[in-house]
Amino acid sequence: MDLCHVPATREKGWYLELMAPNVKGPNYAWLDPSRLYCHPQGLQDCVADLLQPFQGDAIDMVAGIDAMGFILGAAAAATLQKGFLAIRKAGHLCVQTVAQPYSDYSGREKVMEVRTDAISPGLRVLLVDQWVETGGTMRAAIELVERLGGVVAGVAAICMENSEGGKWIQEHYKCSHCVPPRLQPHFDQH
Repeated sequence: MDLCHVPATREKGWYLELMAPNVKGPNYAWLDPSRLYCHPQGLQDCVADLLQPFQGDAIDMVAGIDAMGFILGAAAAATLQKGFLAIRKAGHLCVQTVAQPYSDYSGREKVMEVRTDAISPGLRVLLVDQWVETGGTMRAAIELVERLGGVVAGVAAICMENSEGGKWIQEHYKCSHCVPPRLQPHFDQH
């Protein structure tokens, strides 16, 4: 799809066609959404679709998960006119942090951290990432927010797979993603 072309009718998820399949092998994610971010209307519609379920909800801050969640998270924060908090992989913040170990979608053990001075008790945080595959990364972010006394106002991602971890997140938190139900099985079976 041309990066300037906008379809005459824009159903939810039309911009998913902008994503590209993995051509580099098993060490990479199976699908790359970064081309979607290059399309002005695609990015706007993606963010609008992610935020639609939270219309009228109290959200004090948006947090994006390192690294691709920074793109959607910052766009969502700007749209909502809220602050943006980066939840980082360990070792990147030079301030006081709290850390949480986790296993990512590939099964690698990692550590995530967040600055301790950004979340006060009761602060309602919308967590945003590009993709939720196994749920390990998002669950670590949830743990960090809640450990600092924040409230997870919701979880948003382009896709939330129906993995065990993805289902757990959807059962316990208000969630939003962009994949229409008719396409969800294709995304779950990659």
